[in-house]
Amino acid sequence: MQVICSRTDLNNAISMVQRAIASRSTLPILEGILFSAQDKLTLTGYDMETGIEARLPAEIRQGGEVVFKSKIFGDIVRKLPEENVFIQIDDKYKATIKSGQANFEIFAQPGDEYPKLPEVEEKQKLNLPQELLKEMIGQTLFASSTDESRPILNGLKVHYEQGKLEMVAIDGFRLAVRSSDLEEKDDILDFIVPSKAMAEVARALEAGDSIAIFPSHNHILFETEKFRLVSRLIEGDFLDYKRIIPPSCTSQITVSTQDMLAAIERAALLINVEQRRFPVSLKTLSSHELQISAKTDLGSVEETIAVDLAGDNIDIDFNPKYFLDALGVIDQAKVVLEFSGSSAPCLIKPLEGEDFLYMVLPLRR
Repeated sequence: MQVICSRTDLNNAISMVQRAIASRSTLPILEGILFSAQDKLTLTGYDMETGIEARLPAEIRQGGEVVFKSKIFGDIVRKLPEENVFIQIDDKYKATIKSGQANFEIFAQPGDEYPKLPEVEEKQKLNLPQELLKEMIGQTLFASSTDESRPILNGLKVHYEQGKLEMVAIDGFRLAVRSSDLEEKDDILDFIVPSKAMAEVARALEAGDSIAIFPSHNHILFETEKFRLVSRLIEGDFLDYKRIIPPSCTSQITVSTQDMLAAIERAALLINVEQRRFPVSLKTLSSHELQISAKTDLGSVEETIAVDLAGDNIDIDFNPKYFLDALGVIDQAKVVLEFSGSSAPCLIKPLEGEDFLYMVLPLRR
């Protein structure tokens, strides 16, 4: 095998596929990177749950397929002195890696021992801009559960029907829903993608081009010109979240997204937001004043921000992290908060449209 490529492109590809490589595996070869030079240069990482293939431009003088130890190969490429990289593997799998005056020799393994990524049927397909998918993942992923005793909630539910794409995450304390209109097609798609796989997809996405999504019975494929990601799907029935959303409210507050975010951030300076021991309190003082306060072992804080209240006054406690996560990904200047008493969840909605919905459960006093 003989290949010439860019150090920058190669380094980026290594960084991408390394995120799908387990540090310890029952199959030692999966701790490596599959380096394949056929009609194009492709790098692959696979942990038997998620597989990532990165494609990069290269001059392929002689094809072949080998497996490099992930860490040493990545470390070498990152430290190479010049942009051009020459890689050659002989018939005994000794690899020569040259760049400028640097000349490394390391040993590789045969590529035919590396497990193949699952084949995904391409009967159903969804196309959307990469930038939109990245945004939708970022605005929901934080609300997915990490509790392994409830695996069905350890992912993002994706539903497409009649031109509307919807992404949903629930962790038992909060709900995140992000919707977008797409070009209408006949397919109805419904599947749950593991959070880890969705996070890796989001990291790899770029602005400008589209991404193709192919869900099948057990696996899903995300594909662009530069990468392919294959993941197992989570099997089972997702929580029917629409049944837990309050159909009406007794209080509605319109508030500046940035003002509320900043005030809760200041209150949270006295709170360990990863714990639920101390809450942030929301209390309306009038139809135009919302008091945000916190009291902990470190001290106390109170701040009043301007709002427009319709309905009953509120006095309710929340874990500040849940509000910070939601408000931090909203790109609208104002939001609407809906309450139905001190024990019911708070809904965070856009002032106009239905692009997103966040629901946060209160803390009992």
